[in-house]
Amino acid sequence: MHLIRLLLVLSVATCLSACVSAPKQVAVSAESILRNQNHLQRNAEIHQFQLRGRIGVQTNSKGFSGNLSWDHGANSDDIALFSPLGSQVAQITASSEKITLTDANGKQQAATNAETLTYQTLGWSLPLSGLADWSLGRPSKSPIEASTWDEQGLLTTLNQDGWKIELSNYAEQNGYLLPSKIFLKSDQVNLKLLVENWNIMAN
Repeated sequence: MHLIRLLLVLSVATCLSACVSAPKQVAVSAESILRNQNHLQRNAEIHQFQLRGRIGVQTNSKGFSGNLSWDHGANSDDIALFSPLGSQVAQITASSEKITLTDANGKQQAATNAETLTYQTLGWSLPLSGLADWSLGRPSKSPIEASTWDEQGLLTTLNQDGWKIELSNYAEQNGYLLPSKIFLKSDQVNLKLLVENWNIMAN
């Protein structure tokens, strides 16, 4: 009889312990899910944009901060990086076939992958394949590891392609709700993009 009571006590204690240690599930309302779907469908219309802002990059051994001018098309990108004093540091031109980087001295290098090219020339990786989508507050076409959004349906965090992305300070731009603060983090790089001006050209 004592053994049975002891087993019952242990069983109850185990259940209580499991209940205490189990993570709480955050409820997501049906309204926010619908708003999120509508937001993503709306922003999916954007295929071209012009972005002007500031960029900050930090790695274990290198750092960079300055201004950014980015013209994004459906199959092309043209990015100019400037120092805080206004001198051009690099020009990145991308097409469906190759990516070219021209440094401040006019030296040009080409590759098929932007992350590899920028790491080799600048010392840090720029995730150009996903950055256009992330900057617009939407996932890229890669598998989504995790994502969250607020009650308005606006994407706030996203894990994709080895990057953790945080999006905030949404505001209406040309009829679209777009973030102005984009933070990206990988195992090697912390990248911050602060958008000062959007020009959206939707198809």
